[in-house]
Amino acid sequence: MKWGKTYKLMKEMTTKPTGKDYVGSDDLYADVQRTMRLAAEMNTGWHTEEEVRGYLREITNSDIPDTVRVFTPLHINYGRTTRFGDDCFVNFGCTFLALGGITIEDGAFIGPHCVLATEYHPEAPAYRHELRTKPIVIGRNAWLGADVKVLAGVTIGENAIVAAGSVVTKDVPANMVVAGSPAKVIRPIDPER
Repeated sequence: MKWGKTYKLMKEMTTKPTGKDYVGSDDLYADVQRTMRLAAEMNTGWHTEEEVRGYLREITNSDIPDTVRVFTPLHINYGRTTRFGDDCFVNFGCTFLALGGITIEDGAFIGPHCVLATEYHPEAPAYRHELRTKPIVIGRNAWLGADVKVLAGVTIGENAIVAAGSVVTKDVPANMVVAGSPAKVIRPIDPER
């Protein structure tokens, strides 16, 4: 996609995740640029956990609990619709396409190189340049293994485990282990394991 077309898409976005096509805002485009600048600064060099949380507070324009741990780099395009719960952890190299809204609930673990993509384009070629969103929720104490991809509109249930390398296209029930591409339920969580 050419830069001019990308700029046109960004100019047509709203500031709230709607799960629909985005419609126009220079302010949103400016905020996306601001977020990407802050993320680049956060990802450059070494920073203490406190400094990383400081960047995340600026990026999200919200309170970040002191128990949140994020290992950089974290690539994020929009922070104002991203929320981090207590005691959550995000490992190295994750990407958040966050215009649709990302909620990471208390105690959730996100493994290295995971992608949370709230944004997507329609299948039909005539509409493919439209940008649409749906929110993603990572439930309380859920665990995403390394290199998991979570697509727009998905909720990962409380205590669920998503096996490394999975592509999650549908909601994951609470207390279940899922794996594969697309991810499918393998079994319930074993409380003795």
